[in-house]
Amino acid sequence: MSKPTTFGKILRITALILFGLTVVFSLLGGIGSSCVALGAEKYTSMVALVPFKWLYQILVVLTIGASLYGIKALFDLVKRREGAFREAFIALIACLVLALVQVIASRILRGKSMPNDMRVYIGVVTLIVFLLLRLPGVWNQAGMELPGGHSGALAAGLSLFMCGVTILTVHLWVGTTHTWEGVNFADVWHTQLAVLGWGLVVGSLLPFIKVVSGQIVDSEESESDRRTRVAVG
Repeated sequence: MSKPTTFGKILRITALILFGLTVVFSLLGGIGSSCVALGAEKYTSMVALVPFKWLYQILVVLTIGASLYGIKALFDLVKRREGAFREAFIALIACLVLALVQVIASRILRGKSMPNDMRVYIGVVTLIVFLLLRLPGVWNQAGMELPGGHSGALAAGLSLFMCGVTILTVHLWVGTTHTWEGVNFADVWHTQLAVLGWGLVVGSLLPFIKVVSGQIVDSEESESDRRTRVAVG
């Protein structure tokens, strides 16, 4: 098997970061929609959704479930486990379809759907990168069938870091669309989200530490390079 190219490694890292963000956006969207799904009648701007609370309740459950499955798929992708890309693709499609259904429903019922639109946008971009990555030539350049090496650790670290920052700042960038009657519902679970976000940020340092300390070797080097390195060493 040929050695992965720089382009392939960058594309793989990009795909993992985008997929991680897609899953986080989906999870936050599912959790955030629970206030409407359970109590739309409490907010004057959401009264149009009251007869359809059942739909949003279903979307919340399915979205959180798809997101949790996506988290598992993300870790499998980082580890390059067999079938991981298929799992991630299924999770991606599920998150994208659920987001699209919620956006369409919200626009029809109340005339607007932000910030759930962001779930659709990031999902579409991730899908495009995934489809590009799956092209035979690109797939080999990315070394998708090789065990995790330096680029795998880098992808894991960057993905965890971006997800952590997204969670820590969610109350800021969606606050304007999630504030009703003086309450920022994106910040209701401030402590829980802060713990999760900082946990991901701190955890993102672990892969880099392992690479620097030599605990992770570059398994993506070609066989000839490996023999040369061993001979020189």
